[in-house]
Amino acid sequence: MTAAELPFFVYGTLRPGESNHARFLAGRTAGGEPARLPGAALHDGPGYPYAVCDPRGGEVAGELVHAAPGAYAGLLAVLDRLEDFHGPGHPRNLYERLAREVVRVRDGARVAAWVYVAAAGAVPGPRIPAGDWLSRRPVRGVPRTP
Repeated sequence: MTAAELPFFVYGTLRPGESNHARFLAGRTAGGEPARLPGAALHDGPGYPYAVCDPRGGEVAGELVHAAPGAYAGLLAVLDRLEDFHGPGHPRNLYERLAREVVRVRDGARVAAWVYVAAAGAVPGPRIPAGDWLSRRPVRGVPRTP
């Protein structure tokens, strides 16, 4: 793995069980593990979330995903298209792709990873207080309690 071949931190529709996981990650990854993105807040969006850098603290829950051997370039291209990333600071970006430190849940290790965060033109909705996209709605078949 070269310095530019960072793993990816996914926190919304690319997480296991979510709508884009099988569609975009299947066959392109060597697995994933729970991780957290410190210094960020999670906001609802139009069917998908936005992570927003937040120096006041907070963290976002997600998965650290590693590309399968030989699949890195293809995975990067697919995720850039999905996240509407056209290049650093591009005015049409929906997300910016940034190298950020994430924390692996299993051992607390800090790992550099690519993270797609809301671009300047994005319009994030309400903050998701738990910082976890999966907490915003009931688990399939399990009603949400007030």
